[in-house]
Amino acid sequence: TVRLVLLFVLAIAATVIGVHAALVLCWLGLNWLLPVDLGFPRLFFSVNVGVTLLLILGGWWIETSNLKMAGGAERLARRLGAREARPGVSPGEQRLVNIVDEVCIAAHMPRPEVMVLPRHEGINAFATGWNEDDAVIAVTHGAIDLLTRDELQGLVAHECSHIHEGDTHLNMQLAGMVSGLELVWGFGEEIREGGGFAYLLGTAVKVAGSIGWFAGRWLQAAVSRQREFLADARAVQWTRSRDGLGGVLRKALTQRAEVHLRPSDPPMPAAAHHLMLLGPWAERGGHFDAHPPLAMRIRRIYGRSMRALPLEAGVAEGATSA
Repeated sequence: TVRLVLLFVLAIAATVIGVHAALVLCWLGLNWLLPVDLGFPRLFFSVNVGVTLLLILGGWWIETSNLKMAGGAERLARRLGAREARPGVSPGEQRLVNIVDEVCIAAHMPRPEVMVLPRHEGINAFATGWNEDDAVIAVTHGAIDLLTRDELQGLVAHECSHIHEGDTHLNMQLAGMVSGLELVWGFGEEIREGGGFAYLLGTAVKVAGSIGWFAGRWLQAAVSRQREFLADARAVQWTRSRDGLGGVLRKALTQRAEVHLRPSDPPMPAAAHHLMLLGPWAERGGHFDAHPPLAMRIRRIYGRSMRALPLEAGVAEGATSA
């Protein structure tokens, strides 16, 4: 993760240098076409670098400020369809709250607010919050019904790891930087609308900005995948069992294959996909996916490939089962 974040910083620096280099080439081309040598304008380098940095850092500040002002972790969870857990009404939700307490004791972390996604019949969960004092874990109704106690414990431990390791905070910071890189691309598009030589300058800025934006998106996804692997490892460490989270992921394989046999869950906003335990495109293995493929995560937990488990509550297998 540290290496990837350093590469992210280098991508920002490369974007700044790329924008300046593209504008230099455009200016040299203009001098070559004209009969007189215009020379470079005063403060040409400073203005190019300053404006690019202003766009990137300004976009980062605006995006992170918007996320902070969203009303905290609980409000964000409610916007995604979650409600507070009701342990006094539902035995399943009582079990969930008890498991969160157990995992937090094992992880030496404050207990986050426990919420439920009542209209989601599939297995999934998410954690959000800027820090441990403002954190929420939300679990789908399907996960409560379809997972054994050990599996639900593994799922909760995975989400607690994201809070404990600061992954939710890191993801929001990287999202802000990507938004800033996107502003550079948008600025180039605005310049192009001036026509003439401005069209050429805008195209240069747009090309350099798009390369930086794609690099940022790629690195953001790569960081997210590494944090998923870390959360999987923490879940095994805290629960002292591979079959807990391993069973969740193996049932997720069946869920993916049988999704057409059950009602569709309410759609999640695209901006929330990286928060989920299971991403909607986790099986593609693409460079821009925020989640690793399920089969790869299972192999990392067990050391080998494992077959899927049926979507039945109380069904679990030992680690020796193939």
